[in-house]
Amino acid sequence: MRKIGDRLGQGAIEFVIIFGALLVFFIIFFTAIQSNITDKNAEKERIIAQNVALDVQEEISIAADASDGYIRNFTTPLNIFGKSYTLNITDGRLGIKMDGFSATYKIAEVTGEIYVGENTIKKENGEVKLN
Repeated sequence: MRKIGDRLGQGAIEFVIIFGALLVFFIIFFTAIQSNITDKNAEKERIIAQNVALDVQEEISIAADASDGYIRNFTTPLNIFGKSYTLNITDGRLGIKMDGFSATYKIAEVTGEIYVGENTIKKENGEVKLN
């Protein structure tokens, strides 16, 4: 005949095994969800960075198509979801760089530099000037 203590000991061991298996399952499940959320956030950052560059490209295009005397102030975000980025113009291309992402876009001929933050664009004597 078995003692009552033996049956309670077996039940406790079974409980620990089942609890451990469930714990492992939930850890794997939440790790997969976290990975998916991280990927989605990186995609959002990339899309917003592209939109910032496309907005600047559009500002330059509008100024290039405008008549002399055109002047406009525009602002680019200081950061993208708390991450810094850089904008530059080289050889007729607008570049944007951010942690893990970079892209370039063809733009009209322009002189000057683009800044993160406040910018002024104008057209004088047929030439588009930034800042």
